Amino acid sequence: MSLKYRLILMNFLQFFVWGSWLLTIGAYWFQTKQWSGTEFGAIFSTMGIASLFMPAIAGILADRYINAEKLYGIFHIAGALVLFTVPLVNDPTTMFWVMLVNMMFYMPTISLSITVAYSALKGTNQDIIKNFPAIRVWGTIGFIAALWMVSLLGFEKTSMQFYVASIASLLLGLYAFALPVCLPLGKGQSKSIVDTFGLKAFSLFRNTKMALFFVFAMLLGAALQLTNAYGDTFLHDFAKVPEYKDLLAVKYPAIIMSISQISETLFILAIPFFLHRFGIKKVMLFSMIAWVLRFGLFGLGNPADGLWMIILSCIIYGMAFDFFNISGSLFVETQSDPKIRASAQGVFMMMTNGFGAVLGSWVSGIMIDQYFIKDGGGFDWPGIWMAFSTYALVIAILFAILFRHKHEPEKMGQIAH
Repeated sequence: MSLKYRLILMNFLQFFVWGSWLLTIGAYWFQTKQWSGTEFGAIFSTMGIASLFMPAIAGILADRYINAEKLYGIFHIAGALVLFTVPLVNDPTTMFWVMLVNMMFYMPTISLSITVAYSALKGTNQDIIKNFPAIRVWGTIGFIAALWMVSLLGFEKTSMQFYVASIASLLLGLYAFALPVCLPLGKGQSKSIVDTFGLKAFSLFRNTKMALFFVFAMLLGAALQLTNAYGDTFLHDFAKVPEYKDLLAVKYPAIIMSISQISETLFILAIPFFLHRFGIKKVMLFSMIAWVLRFGLFGLGNPADGLWMIILSCIIYGMAFDFFNISGSLFVETQSDPKIRASAQGVFMMMTNGFGAVLGSWVSGIMIDQYFIKDGGGFDWPGIWMAFSTYALVIAILFAILFRHKHEPEKMGQIAH
């Protein structure tokens, strides 16, 4: 099997594991287990909590002590074992701790998969900016395939979704040991405490441009958490309105939301053109503007005559997510020493899915409880989405003013190899 197809299979399974349960765990939680919404919010926080430290730790290990592909395989095998025990859990508190352990194994594999792919592509003198997006798009296809598989097999409300995820994670864990070798390039070179503990990647914060980049990555990570946490619930709530309850978007919200992932496949492939043509600052700015539209269209839309706005919002999500997440990881790779490539990706993951996710969950929860609960009960969804849209607009304006980066296409092309 060629290198391209080996990396494609890795990315497909990587996000198939996540797609098997991420958007459908809510149906299992509320419809089958009938646990509370407050306790469910804690489940989504496990991703952020795990991302605060696990990607950085995994990056340190991969840079200094163990091959990245081997560590990647170990984490997925461990995650498979944890996912297999989820159906045995019968109370929400235990569920929180089990899912936290699962996320501690899964979240670092996202940045590790990027490290393995970048290392393999550079090892064969390929342009990562040109070739990686066409490989990464299969991760999104894997997510969609898992989501549709679970939905069409009737597993949305059952524990079978976790068995599907467990089997996929085990297969990927075993397959990882056959991936291209990704050696710890920083091994045996320690001369200081910082080097010994693999903390050199944090020196990137000394660079004003990189520090600003990570801060805005954190703020955009909060925006991503908002759409993950509230998007599906938003559509489910229309079932409480008689004229909407029998509409397609209300009956099958997971399918409607999957349009967002389908859109990703198109925008991922457009990343090389946009990065070479406009540079990272404009591409990130495009992402922020897309977040403004993503939230704003949700605020104006409904499942009937406003369905087109909800669908358009899902399409725009592809640009909002990819132009920030994928382009951001490419930018970090081009700005980092190869000896700390895994650690640098871990720091990027920590800022987005760690601090960003926790910030998004915590602040949005407080704001919604304080300002967006109707007098008769229920959520003021138009107000919630417009507040989120305003948040994204403020970030975009500040980023345009504060982040300074000169786009040099020829230099980016050299570094990308």
